[in-house]
Amino acid sequence: MMIRYKLARFAAAAAAAALTLPAWADESYPGSGWGQLNMPRGVTDISRRIYDLHMTIFWVCVVIGIVVFGVMIWSIVTFRKSKGAVADVTLVHNTRVEVVWTVIPVIILIAMAVPAARVLVEIEDTTRSGLTIKVTGFQWGWQYDYLDQGVLYYSRLDRASDAARQLMSGIDVTTVPHYLLAVDHPLVVPVDTKVRLLITGADVIHSWWVSDFGVKKDAIPGFINEAWFKVDADKPGIYRGQCAELCGRDHGFMPIVVNAVSKADFDTWLKNTAAEEKQASAAGQATPVAAPPDPRAAPAATAAPPSAAAPAAAPAGASG
Repeated sequence: MMIRYKLARFAAAAAAAALTLPAWADESYPGSGWGQLNMPRGVTDISRRIYDLHMTIFWVCVVIGIVVFGVMIWSIVTFRKSKGAVADVTLVHNTRVEVVWTVIPVIILIAMAVPAARVLVEIEDTTRSGLTIKVTGFQWGWQYDYLDQGVLYYSRLDRASDAARQLMSGIDVTTVPHYLLAVDHPLVVPVDTKVRLLITGADVIHSWWVSDFGVKKDAIPGFINEAWFKVDADKPGIYRGQCAELCGRDHGFMPIVVNAVSKADFDTWLKNTAAEEKQASAAGQATPVAAPPDPRAAPAATAAPPSAAAPAAAPAGASG
């Protein structure tokens, strides 16, 4: 009776918890709530191919699990001692059974390996890119270098999140927009363009991860990893990620923000930033960064024009 009473209490508690789950699911942000239970489809072709491969393998595993546990449960129930079943202690080897349970898994593995290999080859194919950016991780932020355009700047946690995260700051973090997921200078890229990333580290191992792009690459000091993404032409917007490698005490405070804009707005932003960088270099000042276009200020098909507001100065280097 005591066991039944405890099980009943546990079932009641589980039911109450299940009723509160919908309130936890915040549908205003696609990366929250129930959306965290699975990989996102993303806004790039490669991210969708990764998602489709993931779901294919997942359902294969579900079917295997159902078959294996179904046979196991059926055998336990059907051939139990209470029904008069007697164990056969003389059966020690059956060639036919061993061949079957070896050949079938091999066939399943080959069937899964073929599509997986195709996706892996596509992930590593950085050829025919239209823009190359060198990404350097440091404690704790990112440096973006547009190699062919002569633009370089740093990206750190924005000031509002940095102030709120301090001990005894007295700031309610729920009032800070995109707390710990906003930066002072986002990475700006054009949509419908294959962007090639050269990823490395300046001090320890970091990892550049944006789930909506299907990109996660380690930034290793002294080594360059390659990755790429191509944002859909009809998907301009702001996409957020984080460092996915435990890189030090402030590891949780180096988010990644990518602002995908139209090609015309990107060209305008690039020209303005390059011109301001030349002026700053001539004056011996820190490199400024022009404010990128905000796609939320315009319809989804077009992005707002680049802001002409006075840019904030980027940090002169990494700090501990």
